[in-house]
Amino acid sequence: MTPSTERVPLDPSGPARRTPQDSRIQLDSSLRRWFSRNLGLWRSRRLYFFRDEEEPLRLDLLLRIETFEQPVEGEAAYRFSWKPEQDFGFYARKPQYQPEGSLDAYLCGHQLRRSRGYLVEQPMRSQIRQVDEHQLIFESQHQHWDIQQHIRLIDQDRFRTCSIFSWRDGELDITETHHEIRLEGPGDPLPAD
Repeated sequence: MTPSTERVPLDPSGPARRTPQDSRIQLDSSLRRWFSRNLGLWRSRRLYFFRDEEEPLRLDLLLRIETFEQPVEGEAAYRFSWKPEQDFGFYARKPQYQPEGSLDAYLCGHQLRRSRGYLVEQPMRSQIRQVDEHQLIFESQHQHWDIQQHIRLIDQDRFRTCSIFSWRDGELDITETHHEIRLEGPGDPLPAD
């Protein structure tokens, strides 16, 4: 028996269509959901590999991620603040890093706009790529730096891993690995400034 060559009529209403705006809203809400899963206090155990250092440097930080009630810019706004828990002599060897500080970040579509960078004190913009529901990649270019940051939530958001690669003038200058443990869940949203 030969297969039928008869055409099957299509549903006259056609396939369900989504406007580009609908898909962007869906993606943006997915990004906001990912960021909300990161809110709270984290212990960040970090290992830095510098091109000019033979041995890696350790640093343990406390990192707090908070959200604002109303963003002054973009779809959502966050504050990242940090302070050392144990520095293992890191700041004596690398005084260009701030031991304590904070930055505000604004989610604007597929971009994260930061009030300052980690390596530079000027505002910085990162492109966001979502790998899956648990991992984002941030790609930034600023002055002589190209930075790629991979952050993944693990084990029902109890842990985070972060790998950061920083190229300076085209040469890989700093590689970082962070293992982060959640100490506290999210607090109340910050009032708008």
